[in-house]
Amino acid sequence: MFFKRKAEMIEKAAALPGRAEAIPTAEKHFVSGHALKGPYPAGSRTVIFALGCYWGAERKFWQVPGVWVTAVGNAGGFTPNPTYEEVCSGATGHAESVLVVYDPKQVTLEALLKVFWEAHDPTQGMRQGNDVGTQYRSAIYWTDPADEPVIRASKAMYQKALAEKGHGAITTELAPAGPFYFAETYHQQYLAKNPAGYCGLGGTGVSCPIGTGITA
Repeated sequence: MFFKRKAEMIEKAAALPGRAEAIPTAEKHFVSGHALKGPYPAGSRTVIFALGCYWGAERKFWQVPGVWVTAVGNAGGFTPNPTYEEVCSGATGHAESVLVVYDPKQVTLEALLKVFWEAHDPTQGMRQGNDVGTQYRSAIYWTDPADEPVIRASKAMYQKALAEKGHGAITTELAPAGPFYFAETYHQQYLAKNPAGYCGLGGTGVSCPIGTGITA
């Protein structure tokens, strides 16, 4: 049962206890060489996205010009410093997530949201394709309250576009960011280290009607 991937969110009182110490992870980004945990350049902004298995999700964002660094980890749940096996058990409440640190002078939040919405199917609830479980849910966690209206507006725009193509309601969780727990070294930039590795992401094919927001 420990490894069973549950499709129902666990109650906080029933979540695994976790640990006080952080899980060891990489010091630098495998692709860019930038420090995974910072310090980040002055003026950098951050946002956390969850859109299914974080291996493929992270690659989507490190390829965006203006993104300083990305990291995979766990967010939105209850268990402090969980292991990968604990997250996969469904007993932590966490979603597999990607921390995105970016330069707002080079790329806007709107541009990153466009990547997010188009890279997966946000109508699937506690799953993404064949990956089933609460850790695969779609979510956006903002670190700056000023980002909330932009995020909610993008959801409304994409919901309209999806409905016009016959898709259902978006199930993406939108919430302020809590702690982000970095995943083990093995998972960081996994598809750069293993180019033929698994990626279960699949979008709807519906374009998100939001400007690219890329500045010169």
